[in-house]
Amino acid sequence: MDIKNNISHQLDMSRNVHDIKGIDNLRRAAQSGDKGALEEAAKQFEAIFMQMMLKSMRKAQDAQADKDSPFNSQQVQFYRDMHDQQLAVDLSTRGGVGIADIIVQQLSPGKDGFMPAAAIRDNANLDNMTRQPSVKFNANDDEATSPKSKLENTSQQSASKQSAFASPTEFVATLLPHAKEFAQKLGIDPEALLAQAAVETGWGRYMIHSGDGQNSHNLFGIKADKRWEGESAAINTLEFDQGIPKQQKAAFRSYDSFTDSLQDYVSFVVDNPRYKQALEKASDPKAYFSALQDAGYATDPQYADKILSVLNSDTFKTALSFGASNR
Repeated sequence: MDIKNNISHQLDMSRNVHDIKGIDNLRRAAQSGDKGALEEAAKQFEAIFMQMMLKSMRKAQDAQADKDSPFNSQQVQFYRDMHDQQLAVDLSTRGGVGIADIIVQQLSPGKDGFMPAAAIRDNANLDNMTRQPSVKFNANDDEATSPKSKLENTSQQSASKQSAFASPTEFVATLLPHAKEFAQKLGIDPEALLAQAAVETGWGRYMIHSGDGQNSHNLFGIKADKRWEGESAAINTLEFDQGIPKQQKAAFRSYDSFTDSLQDYVSFVVDNPRYKQALEKASDPKAYFSALQDAGYATDPQYADKILSVLNSDTFKTALSFGASNR
């Protein structure tokens, strides 16, 4: 038997839950570099999940079964459970419920453009979709800036993300009056400006705080490049490299107030020639954020779509309604 057939035989044997060498067979196949080992491991994980489902269903059935019935004896249940274990493996091998396919996608190397589960957000988890600029092509870094040297010169201790607002309503009510002033300088809708800040900070629930607990007030994720002479806070951040999110440590600008953050954002966009085309489209939020993304402000390939999603969301509309009534 040649090596390829031997590996195939090992994978086939690993599907037999009654073969105590099954896991060892799978391990040997993985060590040999066979790509099928990952698929087989994913199928076995799905089989475990399906086995748990079957076991729960059997428990519900046993609760109503006639204990005096010969079909409800311990011996019958023992062989029934063995059958269910093998049935779960066979079902997962034939396609199952799709869990194995997702696992293979997430763990396969070289799967460009696939979003890992850790980076997928739901509507209540904006921090996972937060855009952070990359070092390679990033509007928040000067091309000649050395991120490493900036980090070395950062006086702040390890920063953290903490909440500065209790709800989207508080976020909007607090920032909207200031956003109106600075949005006018850009010619953009102040609500669109707040939507961008909401994406960057998770409605203010994930604001960067320095090591001593001071709020950086950084609403737009602007990094502390060599042009920045103020305070900064270094923190792990999510960067996108060719569509794949990766964790990196970077220094971000710190401000004394949210007003200073808004003012710096306006200066940052207006003074950088890279964003000239975006400013020309400021009256149209969709065109503005798309141009901003194309110019390199964000590395997240879905950055503009995420801002527009927040801008058009029921959460934002409700926050605007309650925020206006509370002012």
